[in-house]
Amino acid sequence: MKLRNLLAAAIVSVGCAAVASADSATSRSEQAPPAAFPKGRYAALNALPDWGGIWYLNFPPPAGARREQPELKGKYLADYQHWAQQVKATHGNVPHYASYCQPPGMPGIMGVGQYPIEFLFTPGRVTVHFEAWMQWRNIFTDGRNHPDADDLDPTFYGNSIGRWEGGTLVVDSIGFKTVTALGMGMEHSDQMHIVERIHLMKGDPDTLIDEMTVEDPLALAKPWHSAYTYRRSRTDNLLEFVCEENNRNPVNDQGQTEFQ
Repeated sequence: MKLRNLLAAAIVSVGCAAVASADSATSRSEQAPPAAFPKGRYAALNALPDWGGIWYLNFPPPAGARREQPELKGKYLADYQHWAQQVKATHGNVPHYASYCQPPGMPGIMGVGQYPIEFLFTPGRVTVHFEAWMQWRNIFTDGRNHPDADDLDPTFYGNSIGRWEGGTLVVDSIGFKTVTALGMGMEHSDQMHIVERIHLMKGDPDTLIDEMTVEDPLALAKPWHSAYTYRRSRTDNLLEFVCEENNRNPVNDQGQTEFQ
């Protein structure tokens, strides 16, 4: 009799746990944004421009490419000037407060010259694959808006929503971690906002252009404009990049990166 009671209690306990788990999963699914068109709509992709293959950054940039320097202000300008003085005084041997295996995030990842990128079109989403650090960006094109500020979790690549204007992908991104940088020694605030217009070059379908405008009311004196251009390869593929496999730059107890 006791054994039967124990078995019955165990069954009831498992059943309650399963119900609680299901309720929790349902709650999470109700709060999370939906997947981008999970049931298809693939036919519409045929109307999008051909961005197939992988893309290498043009370095140095071609003549006429707009590459401004960020114009910092306030605390961010003072911090950069202090960093620049340290670089000059120590011949570049300044503390680095992050692992070199940490990816640069936005906007820096779009300007990594050595490693190519790839664009994948799926219904309601453009995914950007980066060979560097084996990273990816999700750009949702299913008509959603940015989450409310209270629901926006900062990330390395921000929350990106896009729309197609003819052959141009217009991308609006907010919600960035402040550990990413505008450039070497150039920090930004959590108010950074990036708008990109990505399209093939007129008359040259094997050149892709990313026209970028960065705004930050706390860190930038004015919007920062930049443009990256990429050349296409239809024969190469992205390679595996596992930074930790040969990581010789451990971080010490003070958070500084060392060298081995």
